[in-house]
Amino acid sequence: MQRRDFLFSTATVGLSSCVHSAKRAQPSTLIPPILPIRAQLDRIFRVTVCLRPFRAAGPRLDVEKVGEKIVVHNYGHGGSGWSLSWGSSSLAVEKAMAGGEREVAVIGCGALGMTSAILLQRAGAKVTIYAKERPPEVRSSRATGSWTPDSRIALASAAGPNFPALWEKMCRTSFHTYESYLGMAGDPVEWTDRYNLSDDTPSPSRSSNDSENALDFAHYQDRVADLTPRSRELPPGSHPFPARKVRRNSSLSFNIAAYSRQLMNDFFVAGGKMETVEFRTPSELSRLPERVIINATGYGARALWKDESIIPVRGQIAWLIPQPGVHYGVSYRNVYILARRDGIVVQGGGRGEMEGYNDTNEQPDRAEAEAVVQVAIDLFGRMRQPVL
Repeated sequence: MQRRDFLFSTATVGLSSCVHSAKRAQPSTLIPPILPIRAQLDRIFRVTVCLRPFRAAGPRLDVEKVGEKIVVHNYGHGGSGWSLSWGSSSLAVEKAMAGGEREVAVIGCGALGMTSAILLQRAGAKVTIYAKERPPEVRSSRATGSWTPDSRIALASAAGPNFPALWEKMCRTSFHTYESYLGMAGDPVEWTDRYNLSDDTPSPSRSSNDSENALDFAHYQDRVADLTPRSRELPPGSHPFPARKVRRNSSLSFNIAAYSRQLMNDFFVAGGKMETVEFRTPSELSRLPERVIINATGYGARALWKDESIIPVRGQIAWLIPQPGVHYGVSYRNVYILARRDGIVVQGGGRGEMEGYNDTNEQPDRAEAEAVVQVAIDLFGRMRQPVL
């Protein structure tokens, strides 16, 4: 199963159309009216690019001595940074606090940096975050915002024999922490329905060269199958989508604008401090007053730590204006759509898990963005209007 198949098979807030057809459907497949997304090229309000930090062996979570400083690494989560953040950071915090230090520095202000800082505070530490950028400028703010805990997390052949169990521990810890954010003002985290559509027309397939060079990305979702509902096929007439087969599931969505703001507020309310600093070499950490440091610099660790094990995975998102009443996701013909409170994410992935692999280009491509939105325009233009 490919990364985005898991994204959309473990996941939208759905709404069906025809009342008479719905009456014939089984109770487990009944859905209220689904509003079509207003997909139009002139509703693209921005295009963003994020470089995900992939490491074949999985995230770096070891402890390193740099001069007089103790550095706990917490980076290299591929496309699973938000999803695994609480679990991974809990491991980093345990190591950082092992020596009894009560003043700890965190380098980086993305998903892993913020969760590390908050967990340090909960453990009784006084925390200062040092970062070049803050949300929404950090790369984490350009993520898709979906629960994808094994998205390019490691290669099956490179991860150690103990990593699957470690991954599961991180995954379950994160998932249960996210439960505490459900129902909060602004919906920083919420359950949404996802619809995986397929029809008789074959989707554009990967080239033979792509298939030959594909990597054996690790997939561990079977270890946590109990966390999310199973995907179910919807009977014809119970949904308004113009597709031969439709499968539905539900998963967590992160409305990253509201969620990042919540994390920042939690950190500052608990007495946290933040300083704008850019580090170019590890030796520059010597000027920090804290003896223990959690390094949560994400893709930035490639340059800062000269860590060539980090491979960039480029992902581009075309953002459509948010639409009231629309909070679901769709996977169709290699285009992935997730309607969040802070914008409707539209992303292409014709090369599957190899999409964007080892691509360092962070410049938005408007033509690429319009091409994936055009697929959405065609899809929702053929969708039945709901009976309200």
